[in-house]
Amino acid sequence: MTTSRGSARTGLDDFGSAVYDAVIVGGGHNGLVAAAYLARAGKSVLVLERLGHTGGAAVSTRPFAGVDARLSRYSYLVSLLPAKIVRDLDLRFSVRRRTVSSYTPVERDGRPGGLLVGGGEARTRESFARLTGSDREYESWRAFYGTTAQVARNVFPTLTEPLPTREELRSRIDDEDAWRMLFEEPLGRAVEHRFADDLVRGVVLTDGLIGTFADAHDPSLAQNRCFLYHVIGGGTGDWDVPVGGMGALTDALAASARAAGAQIATGHEALRIDTDGAGPAEVLFRTATGEGRVAARKVLVNASPAALAGLLGESPPAVPAEGAQLKVNMLLRKLPRLRDTAVDPREAFGGTFHIAEGYAELARAHAEAAAGELPSVPPSEIYCHSLTDPTILAPELVEQGYQTLTLFGLHTPARLFAHDNQQAREVLLTATLAQLDAHLDEPLTDCLAFDADGRPCIEAKTPIDLERELRLPGGHIFHRDLSWPYAETDGQGAGDGDSAGARWGVATGHRDILLCGAGAVRGGGVSGIPGHNAAMAVLGR
Repeated sequence: MTTSRGSARTGLDDFGSAVYDAVIVGGGHNGLVAAAYLARAGKSVLVLERLGHTGGAAVSTRPFAGVDARLSRYSYLVSLLPAKIVRDLDLRFSVRRRTVSSYTPVERDGRPGGLLVGGGEARTRESFARLTGSDREYESWRAFYGTTAQVARNVFPTLTEPLPTREELRSRIDDEDAWRMLFEEPLGRAVEHRFADDLVRGVVLTDGLIGTFADAHDPSLAQNRCFLYHVIGGGTGDWDVPVGGMGALTDALAASARAAGAQIATGHEALRIDTDGAGPAEVLFRTATGEGRVAARKVLVNASPAALAGLLGESPPAVPAEGAQLKVNMLLRKLPRLRDTAVDPREAFGGTFHIAEGYAELARAHAEAAAGELPSVPPSEIYCHSLTDPTILAPELVEQGYQTLTLFGLHTPARLFAHDNQQAREVLLTATLAQLDAHLDEPLTDCLAFDADGRPCIEAKTPIDLERELRLPGGHIFHRDLSWPYAETDGQGAGDGDSAGARWGVATGHRDILLCGAGAVRGGGVSGIPGHNAAMAVLGR
């Protein structure tokens, strides 16, 4: 093909009659990963992005008027991004490890306390003993996460390889107890068998509920799949802080793609994909000034399966996606004091701060939400990005002691907001902050900063908000329920002789159209893995 490459073009006539090797619909992080890999391999690549900027849900913004604080507005931590992708694409991007994994406050016998995980083995052991009265729970914790760590080391490398069959992955794990615990039996069974303390059980279970509306004993094992992805990231399961915010990652990806020659056209909304399976596919798009078409040998869709069906004029997925989380961003003048004086707030908020996430509390919240009611005691988890990475704040804010807080609420499915999103959001936010205040020595509202207009620096996003702003179906942060990281059908695996798309878990039913977003097999989270795998399928690797 003959085109000039490397610029961010936006005109309707820029693409001419050229046939691109690949047109990528959606400039989120997975689409940018695919673009960078393909352009570096010498392919002609065009990215069409609906919004005026790239990044999708992985962006850094200044949400509070007149305040120089760059928050990771939607996605906010990194676990699943392989170091291989960072190296392959020469990304100027880094993460920092949190010194404390988590802190979970609790009141027992009228006294405030909590469970601190991190700060060294001796300190963690002591915290378990102080909470439970013995070393039993800590030893169970070590054994349990020793097992998941071994699974992580065996499974994580497969995510950027052709899709294994179920038996191939089972053989690679080579631990029947671990396989049964994670892949065959509801997670609740393992949690209840291995741990006795309600708070410890809840802390373990939470990793199976991030963006996933399920009970510990859900027979679908949706909670197991979510848990698996949360404990295998990087081969360690560590959740790290992106330096500069999540937007630093997508900015680095966009720069890598452009440097390799990819064109990125923002303000270009894909409307339809036409394909007959024989010749080049065509993408109809719209800009502020009109509509246009562009042809491609391959179209990679960095959008949800539901959005892909709409672009193709096909029936939507039989089971609609539904998100189940509340996302709250805050800026504080200072961190609040804790009722548990044994723990420094900088440690407690530096890791994941669990609120109302005891095992029984999680079960009750799920039952209430399943019955159509907002949880009376809403569970959530919080962390302070700026403690680990102060670069997201202006120097004068750092000097004055300002800090960010990110809150992620669980068990709040989109259906609860369908009637009156604004009222339900306000009720849920008030109830959620009240649960946090119960463990603070001063109200959180007394610590909030104010923007240039005198408004408190706090914003909340429900699944309905995420659907409207980012077109996440039902506000589902993974586009649909997570899949197992293996071929679930006979025609999907690496050794079945099917298409390259099927071998890599990115097939769509059309040979010239691939799925490269979170809804692909082994998608979900900030990983770049679907983008990598779709690029490998195009390149025949």
